[in-house]
Amino acid sequence: MSVTILIGAQWGDEGKGRVADWLARQADGMARCAGGDNAGHTVMVGEREFKLHLIPSGVIHPNLQCFMGAGMVINPLRLVEELDMLAGQGVDVSPERLHISGRAHVITPGHLALDGASERALGKGSIGTTRRGIGPAYMDKAARTGILTGAMRDPDDFAEQIRAAVESANWLLTERYGLEPVDAAGLAGQYRAAAARLAPYIADTTFLIHTLLEAGRRLLCEGAQGTLLDIDHGHYPFVTSSSPSAGGALTGLGFGPRAVERVVGVAKAYCTRVGNGPFPTELEDATGEQMRQAGHEFGTTTGRPRRCGWLDGVALRYAARINGLTELVITKLDVLSGLDPLHIATSYTLDGEPLATLPPDTAAAARAVPVYETLPGWKGDISGARRLEDLPSQARHYIDRIQQIAGVPAIMISVGPERDQAIIL
Repeated sequence: MSVTILIGAQWGDEGKGRVADWLARQADGMARCAGGDNAGHTVMVGEREFKLHLIPSGVIHPNLQCFMGAGMVINPLRLVEELDMLAGQGVDVSPERLHISGRAHVITPGHLALDGASERALGKGSIGTTRRGIGPAYMDKAARTGILTGAMRDPDDFAEQIRAAVESANWLLTERYGLEPVDAAGLAGQYRAAAARLAPYIADTTFLIHTLLEAGRRLLCEGAQGTLLDIDHGHYPFVTSSSPSAGGALTGLGFGPRAVERVVGVAKAYCTRVGNGPFPTELEDATGEQMRQAGHEFGTTTGRPRRCGWLDGVALRYAARINGLTELVITKLDVLSGLDPLHIATSYTLDGEPLATLPPDTAAAARAVPVYETLPGWKGDISGARRLEDLPSQARHYIDRIQQIAGVPAIMISVGPERDQAIIL
């Protein structure tokens, strides 16, 4: 058995999509294990740009079997849109190669409305969600009141379940939040049409994945978001509602740890975060804005500007331990060109006391002050580098320090958004 788990080693948006596209060339199957269309993975193929939110990035490779696991929450309308987008660009998205677990959960129109209502009610204390209904869908899953994707096999019954779920959500919308109700009947009809389209894709993905592995094939598991947003290991409540760390792949897809051969973490050469929550190395100045513009740091899913800051080595070391990383991919090294000097946080101070680890307490993490190691920067365009020797010595030293701090060897450095703008180590 050979499973590679690909996860984000920061707060998401690390560039997992293009790394997944690269690793997919070595795989026979690819699976999404958790999350929903709050994820945004961009893959560039020549002049074509694919922005994927639900379907595994490996769908671009025609010979891969693709799986959407039981740990996911799926908006059927969004999924149909994504299928149409891919089919319109000549990608095979037939049920013969894309398989949706019947045990995943459905994001309903009620979930979408409640997500937005909750964020508005929290005001300045909002979590900063994508408002895609992810949190409410996982709430219903935990409460055992959700709707499984397997229900789409019977579109008429599925539509009735959607109607009832929206009616239930409408009570909360009107009584708790003072908002107008959602059109339950009209939206149920839209979901029925989506179910009729998606029913052929519903499958026992756990069985199919085990069949693939037992045949000696290779599976790549594509995580969404990042380790520091993990509901158990991030700074609660400023987290996602699933487990985007390595353990989430096992539970979301249904295989044991003995199948795992590699755990590849993806980290930018600096840090970004979308939404609220602790971010010790954030730069709210001209340098942070330069990172944002040079790195095009605006959310694939929401379009929101990302918060930017220096690389947090403490958080990266934490992610390496949580996931048991075997390899590291460093993305967007080119964005740092022209910044001199550079800084990496190697420890913190907390209330005046030295601290070498990431504080588990959210309030403490918000007070943590980074202690920086200063490194020389470099000038010039490095986007044409294809070998380590092509990089300035300062850039090579920066990469070396990241590996030393994380305690994990790097296997790839990206120096631009295109497929081939990478240095393979």
